[in-house]
Amino acid sequence: MKKRMSLSHGTALYTFGIALIIGCQHAKIDYSDISIDPKDISIGARTFLQDCSACHDMHQRAIGPSLAGLTREVEATWIRSFIRDSKSMIDAGDERAVRLFEEFGVYMPSYSFHSEQKLDQIISYLHTVEKINRGEMGDTAGVLTNPIKESIAESDLVIDLLPFTQIPASSQEMPLTRIVKMDHIPKSDRLFVADLRGQFYEVVGETTVKVLDLNDVYPNFYHQSGLGSGLGSFAFHPEFLENGLLYFTHSEFPGSSPADFKFDDSIKVALQWTLVEWKVRDPSSSDFSGQERELFRINMPSVAHGMQDINFNPYARPGHSDYGLLFINIGDGGSTLQKHLSLVDNRQAPWGKIYRIDPSGKNSNNSKYGIPGDNPFVGQSDALQETYAWGFRNPHRSTWDRQGRLLVSDIGHHRIEEVNLIVPGNNYGWPYREGTFILDPVNNISNVLPLSEDDSGNYTYPIAQYDHDEGNAISGGYEYIGDAVSQMKGKYFFGDIVRGTLFYINTDEMSLGSQAKVHKWNIAVSGKPTNLIDICGSSRVDLRFGQDSNDELYIMTKADGKIYKMAPRSAL
Repeated sequence: MKKRMSLSHGTALYTFGIALIIGCQHAKIDYSDISIDPKDISIGARTFLQDCSACHDMHQRAIGPSLAGLTREVEATWIRSFIRDSKSMIDAGDERAVRLFEEFGVYMPSYSFHSEQKLDQIISYLHTVEKINRGEMGDTAGVLTNPIKESIAESDLVIDLLPFTQIPASSQEMPLTRIVKMDHIPKSDRLFVADLRGQFYEVVGETTVKVLDLNDVYPNFYHQSGLGSGLGSFAFHPEFLENGLLYFTHSEFPGSSPADFKFDDSIKVALQWTLVEWKVRDPSSSDFSGQERELFRINMPSVAHGMQDINFNPYARPGHSDYGLLFINIGDGGSTLQKHLSLVDNRQAPWGKIYRIDPSGKNSNNSKYGIPGDNPFVGQSDALQETYAWGFRNPHRSTWDRQGRLLVSDIGHHRIEEVNLIVPGNNYGWPYREGTFILDPVNNISNVLPLSEDDSGNYTYPIAQYDHDEGNAISGGYEYIGDAVSQMKGKYFFGDIVRGTLFYINTDEMSLGSQAKVHKWNIAVSGKPTNLIDICGSSRVDLRFGQDSNDELYIMTKADGKIYKMAPRSAL
């Protein structure tokens, strides 16, 4: 039986709303200094949508708590200070802040880049929303507060991390970088790293060379706020050395250009995600100047769960049905949290899906890319033809194992993190399932219930999962197929973005209809045992994995911009 841990939510933003609600209550709150000017309220609502709605709903507990009625319970001056720098308040011993940090164990990122006026406008918007009766929030009978009772056991696997390279800081404040992906050119050992803030680097020896900066290319490039905006992913075409084709995803301000995928005007657009093809003039050069072509653009109702990983199947060779086809992970855009269920629980809608497209084709609705004839919904008028699989909240990372099976890690909401084995056309359950549990997105999205014995939902369940006792948000990795570390063979490695906890499952236990046993593993630096929180110096690790042309694996930490190569354990 595992012990409940105090850290039970998915991002560092949770602490903000929780602290505001259950902190010390004032006998009488003075909110006379809160502006009720309609312009301030409107701007505050827009800022809330962009910066806060990923974790907070007004009328129900989400990743963070409901914020309705907030200004009637907590002084506005305290709210401003906490948003600006929660860590300083905690370190200074503020009673409310300390109590919440002890419970949740995570600092909220500093929003000091917001002006005093911007903070006041957020508070003005919050002040417009009254708290509703808790009796309206749905039945809690049968709710599982600890869905997976058994703790994940520590294995005896310890891997050395060798310092590999340091990515240049893209900010003077933490996190110093927002490195998001590392990959190599097919049929080449050239290795590249992307920073969400727009920088694209080649790793040359122990140094890095910036080959492209999306800030210089796209005037509406958006990355300032929200944990999931900016340069989201990249993928080299399998024939990049010959054709120079490279694909990027990035976010832009709402309304930057007409969207190919959009929703009703009654729903506000928080940002847009785009998929672009970049044709490098000289693929052998470190100068990646070239021409760009937009393939499609999609509107999002929040900054959360946008366009995630993009990849070509690395095992596909000419003649294979996947060769030259691009797989694109699209999250629900926060639509479930905002009660726009028709945007995700809908085979025709583009959100919460994995696409499979042919970048060289032209038979899409906008004639800018192709839809493969063997996609599972081709010819079905009630389904989006680009869809390869659906029913995802935030399908963060994709990889293929040595058997050619597609694995997708899906970040959960409040309880469960998933590793999924993808079957074309299948529904993976969101928003009515989280892991192997029932979710009620209408009445209370934060609670899960056990499946009935005669479960008839026709959903495909994850092949591995863990709950929020063990972590907050899954960081998908790779099956190890390299040669340098024999102890890593036969294992799929992944971890937790926030805490930096490291996991693996044995690949021979991966099969549909059951969940592989999850194991923890540990690291050492210079032969001495340690952990990622200690070596990166941040309570939020922002863990990512990378892979080189020799199939060796790497660990990246956004907080300090460091990349480590995984190696055999050395003697002390």
